[in-house]
Formats: sequence, structure tokens, C-alpha cells
Amino acid sequence: MGLVLCSATVRAATPLDYDKDIRPVLEAHCFKCHGPEKQKSGLRLDVKESVLKGGESGEPAIVPGSALKSHLLKLVTSNDPGEVMPPKGERLTTAQVEMLKRWVEEGAHWVSVGGPAKSVEIVAVEAEAPISEADREWWAFQLPRMSEPVTTRSRWGETRIDRFILARLEAAGIGPSGAAPAGVFVRRVTYDLTGLPPTPEEVEEFAADRSPAAKERLVERLLASPSFGERMASLWLPLARYAEDQAHQVGSDTKFFYPNAWRYREWVINSFNRDVPYDRFLKLQLAADKVEGASVDDLPALGFVGLGPKYYSRNRLDVMAEEWEDRVDTVSRTMLGLTVACAKCHDHKFDPIHTRDYYALAGVFASTKMVNRTSGGVEVKGDVKAEQMDGTTMHIVEDGDAQDLNIFIRGNVERKGPAVPRRFIRVLSEGEPRPFKEGSGRKELAEAITSPQNPLTARVMVNRVWGMLMGRPLVGTPSNFGHSGEMPSHPELLDDLAVRFMENGWSVKWLVREIVLSATYGQSSLNSARGMQMDAGNVLLWRMNRRRMTVEQWRDSVLFTSGRLARGGGKSMELDDANNFRRTVYARISRLKLNDLLMQFDYPDANVHSEKRSVTTTPAQKLFMLNSPFVISGAKSLVARLKAEGVEE
Repeated sequence: MGLVLCSATVRAATPLDYDKDIRPVLEAHCFKCHGPEKQKSGLRLDVKESVLKGGESGEPAIVPGSALKSHLLKLVTSNDPGEVMPPKGERLTTAQVEMLKRWVEEGAHWVSVGGPAKSVEIVAVEAEAPISEADREWWAFQLPRMSEPVTTRSRWGETRIDRFILARLEAAGIGPSGAAPAGVFVRRVTYDLTGLPPTPEEVEEFAADRSPAAKERLVERLLASPSFGERMASLWLPLARYAEDQAHQVGSDTKFFYPNAWRYREWVINSFNRDVPYDRFLKLQLAADKVEGASVDDLPALGFVGLGPKYYSRNRLDVMAEEWEDRVDTVSRTMLGLTVACAKCHDHKFDPIHTRDYYALAGVFASTKMVNRTSGGVEVKGDVKAEQMDGTTMHIVEDGDAQDLNIFIRGNVERKGPAVPRRFIRVLSEGEPRPFKEGSGRKELAEAITSPQNPLTARVMVNRVWGMLMGRPLVGTPSNFGHSGEMPSHPELLDDLAVRFMENGWSVKWLVREIVLSATYGQSSLNSARGMQMDAGNVLLWRMNRRRMTVEQWRDSVLFTSGRLARGGGKSMELDDANNFRRTVYARISRLKLNDLLMQFDYPDANVHSEKRSVTTTPAQKLFMLNSPFVISGAKSLVARLKAEGVEE
């Protein structure tokens, strides 16, 4: 009890701060009339001097230490129609008024002054160190190349992949496991490619098919299913930190929310189903408005950047800098497997990525604006609440005023170094990278990322797909191929697949097919004494890894087997909606409060890029299985379905 009281005392002793606690409330309710753009009655509430002086009434808006003498508090608590503030729209809540009152009584703690820009210190910085040959010798910065593995057993294997696996197994003195039974294989590959279980009829049909092409026919059928894109979207969307709101909300203010984020999700699903080449898939997400051959149907792809976090006080440089950091981090980790944002305040501690590299990329996003635009091309202007936004609106990006950013010394926006031209990362460029000249540079950035001369992009995607299908990626840190990440377990195999992935038109379906038709993928998951003794972690893949279903696979399976699964997507539904029988990928994803079921079963935090999922086992999960109305109703529906089909108890 003493510890609890002590903690409460510490929290109560910490004074409220204007920028952190008060400004978001005033911005949501007051800045429209008393902010940077308009100062009705001469009052501006984002500048300290103006707040202390007051407006035309002559009364100070705030008197530090006295809520009674503070005119602003009188206005927000008044019931007089002639002076109530705000005059239109939603009143401040009781909690917000109490917080404002407490802030005033504590002395109106206000560190930053706001208002007109203060003089900025321009700081000289050391010249950028050159990229050395030693820097470029790191395995991930070398172009991938094909190689020929040497094995002594020529009878085992179905695809080129198997020769690489077998070579490592032979070197370790371990043999591969036998093939999984037909029923196990069809269940495994159906879940992996569609996220759903096979029907009993599909299992029986595959088990009865003894032809050499049985697996190929099964895989082709699954790749052609619309469910394939839904399954792949469950891999991609957490990488893009897909969400439909923000981590913060003042009152009922939803102006920064994304009610039509589902249009980006739909584009991702359709792109995987159409097998859009992966290099084009990336280009469209960065610059669909500039890529040759793109149509209006591709514009939702810009949600990759356009659905990023937005923060209150977006007119402040330090706040905008936080948003730019999110864009750089998401793009670099998702597409390149590099932690470029680590160079925001200083040169990267481990990799040859300099602070100038960070600001060169941040400048691209500083030259980009986030907009809400209808399918007809009309921009939705002003602060529009999510519930008031048209169904046709897309949340995308387009070019703003092109600008090169100054280096912010140690991340401090008030201490500036030299400006850095917008360009690509030096260590991934031949010679000195050329500055981006076309608008913001988004198109040129997309071309640099997807260039066959970029050693990372193909490797990173191959590794992600391998991890999804095999239960363990070849590089255990899928979004960090730098020096602080893990080394690949099978570097030659990773390179070989990356080269062939590009040679086969960057086809994701080709890549999936190549992996699941391998003897490695088709192995039994049973243990062997020799394998456990020599390689208990199964790093060398002497058997298939056992895997637990994702929350999407588990929930969708309950709906599928009970006969209640509804096909189709469209606008998101709350996962807890009693009438929501659609696949889990179509559920609303929140940054503010992730759905309890998703959180309970390890769905990633939507506030940040998520390279992989945690795997937890908790009592709460078991209790949910026993008591959830969703599970209980699913069980009842399954019983009813079986009875209707004539299955006896």
C-alpha cells in the first residue's frame, strides 16, 4: 500500500505542461478562432504573451496561480449564450475544464513560447565521412548472386532450394525428415496460402491423387484463390503500420482519423491476387500519382505513407519532424531492412548510414503533404470529422513545396546544420548519389529502392515470405539487415532466391510456389533424436517447424468450420460486432485502443512498423476460449451444421 501511495504522490507532484497537456485541448476547441490563422477579438491562445495579456476585453486570458481571475476559464464554464466558449461545436468536457483549472492553479507551466519563429542557431558540422570499401563489404550491401551448392545425395529434393538445405545438413551430419502425410501437407499449405483450413472433401481429394503433379495442382488452385491476397495482406499491413485512427484523441475530435483506410487495404489484397510485380508494388505505394501506367485505381496505394501518424500542433517544426521520422523509419525498415531513423540525431552507431542520409530522406517527406481526396480528385479541405467524410475519400499523399532540410543538430530543430539535398542513401548508391529533382523526390526514391542494383530490396521480401511459410526467417531480424541484426542462417540460399525472384519478374506468387513445392517445406514436423542433439533449434531445417496460428487464422477458422464465414471486404467493421462474420483482415484496426481479441492473441501494435509478432501463452487466452460468446456461438453453429449434414452425435 505504501508503494502505491508513493507513486500517486509523485504523479500528483508533477505539474501539467502547456505543450503536452493543455495545447491539444485548445487546438481541438479554440484554435480555429484564436490560433495562428485567426485571432478573433484579438486573442491568440498559442502564444504565451498573448494569453497572459488577453484580447480586446482587456482581461488576461490566464492569470497564473488564479483560476478565479482567468478570463478563459470563465468563458469555457459559462452558461451565458452571449459569452460561452466555444460558441459553436462541442464544449470542453468536465475533465478537460478541471485539467485547465489545475494547470492555472499550478502556475500555468509553459516552457515553449510558440508564436513567431525564434532565431535559430546555425551550427557548423564536420564534413561527412566517405563511404569506404570496408563499409560496402558488409554482406547485405553486396549484390546477391547465384551459387551452386554441393551435395552427395542426389535423390532428395524437389526444387533448387533443397540443394542448399541439404548441403548444410550434410555438413552437420544430419539427414532431412521424411515427407509429411498428405493430410498434413494439404492442411499446412492451405493455411499458409489462404489463411483458412481445407474442407474434408479437399483433404480426401488430395490424399487420393497419386499423380506426380498433385502438389502443383493444389498449389496453383490456392494461389488463384481470392483468399491468397487476404493472407498476404496479413503479412504486409503490420509492416505498413496500417490503422484507421490515431493514438490520441481530444474529446470527440476525429479529424485526424482515417475512416476510408480500408481502400488501401483493398488495394494491397487485390495487388497480391493480381500478382503485381513486387518492384511495382513498392513504387505505387510511394508514388502512384507519378508512376507511368498507373491509374486512379492505384491511388489508394499512397496510403502506405498517407495513413501514417498525425500529431496535434502539426504547424510546429518539432512536431512535423516527428512525423517525418515515422515516414523514414517505416519506408526504410519495410522496404530496405535498414534502421535509417537511428541516424536522426547522430550518425548510425553500427551501420554506414550518416545523419545526412537521414535528412536526405526526411526531406522527401517534408516535401510531401498528406491529403484527403475523393475518387473524383476533389480535395477535402478543413477539419472534417471521420464520420462526416465522404465514402469515396482516399487518404493519400501528394507533393507539397519541395524543400531540402537542414540537419537538426542532435535532433534539436532550433540548432541547424547545413541543408542536405534530397537523395538516396550513400552506401546503397554507386558513387555519390544524385540529388532528387522531380518534385518531392518520391518517384526517384521509389526507383532507387526498386533498382536491381539495390542489394537489399529483393532479399528483404524473400526473407519475409520465407519466414511466413517456414516459421523462421533466414535472417532472424527481418527489418534489420545491418550490423546489429542477425546474420543469415543460409546466406547462399537467400542470395539465390533473391536473384531468381528478380529474374522471374518480381513475382510473389512465383516465390511462394518455389518455396512450398520444395521438399524442405514438405517435410514432417516430427522430432528425431539425432536432429535434436545436433540442431535443437532447427536452424538447419532438418524438419518442418511447428507453428501456431495467427489470430486471423484462428478466428477465420472458427467462422469457416461453423459455416458462418462471410466472403468479401469493403469498409471495416468492429471485430466485436455480433454481425461481423467477415475475415479478420477486414476488421477495424485502432492505434488508440487495439481490439481486445487482437491484443489478447498477439496482433502487432499499429502505432509502429512491426517486423514480426510475439507469441505468448497466457491464462487470459484460455479463459477467452472457454467463455467467449464468439467461441460459444461458433461451437453451436458447428453442431447445427453437422446435424443438418446428417452427422450423428
